[in-house]
Amino acid sequence: MTDILKPRSSLALTMATVSALFVTLSAAQTPTMPDGHPDLSGTWDNGAGIDFVAPVQLGESICVRGCDTNPRGVQAGDRPTYKPEFMATVRDLDERQVEEDTVLRCFPPGLPRIGPPDKIVQTPTELVFLYDDYTGNFFRIVPVDGRPHRSDVEPGFLGDAIGWWEDDTLVVETVNFNDDTWLTDDGSFHTTNLRVIERIKRDGDTLTWEATAHDPEVLAEPWKLRTRTAHLTDVEIVEAPPCIERDLEHLVEPLHHDNIR
Repeated sequence: MTDILKPRSSLALTMATVSALFVTLSAAQTPTMPDGHPDLSGTWDNGAGIDFVAPVQLGESICVRGCDTNPRGVQAGDRPTYKPEFMATVRDLDERQVEEDTVLRCFPPGLPRIGPPDKIVQTPTELVFLYDDYTGNFFRIVPVDGRPHRSDVEPGFLGDAIGWWEDDTLVVETVNFNDDTWLTDDGSFHTTNLRVIERIKRDGDTLTWEATAHDPEVLAEPWKLRTRTAHLTDVEIVEAPPCIERDLEHLVEPLHHDNIR
């Protein structure tokens, strides 16, 4: 009986060793900073990004929506849920997106609409998020040294961010927004009380980005976006061409389709 058990015990030990080695090798794929936190630095390819207006040239006109260019159906959770008394405002803005969407006038798209960063530069005290966007290049600075939100700055399109670590996940809280941007496409407005929480985690060459928008003044519940993933790439972002505000008389939208680009 003892002889029979010995091989099984050795096999179990071998499997446990292999499993531990696999975990060690997997963890080693994610680089760390000297302080032990994951190193999120790199250029990240997040594909088509988040819900976003991408005007298309159609002859002498610019098509904003319903252009039949790679349409994708809206999935559950892709739109925030508003309190009933604000639904009329959402519908009105949706119908008048050409006139009201500040993205079409070269302004930053705001959060969480801008999506995951395209490049991250990390130091022990702060991270810099860089975005290569339709309307231009944008950046955000996220301190992680324990400082509070600034109280001496005006509300902005991308707000004021601070970050902290929860184990191996970077948590970013952003407040102090103006109310000129939308949470996503189709009239999804917000107030200046918007607060956005992002959670970013690196696993090897994959970056996971989650975002939740809190605006209890108008939203029926916090809006948690679908998780986005990005992959490390050696293709650097480049300076975006100048964004030219388009003449409204050349902005058209045919039949409305809820597309995600």
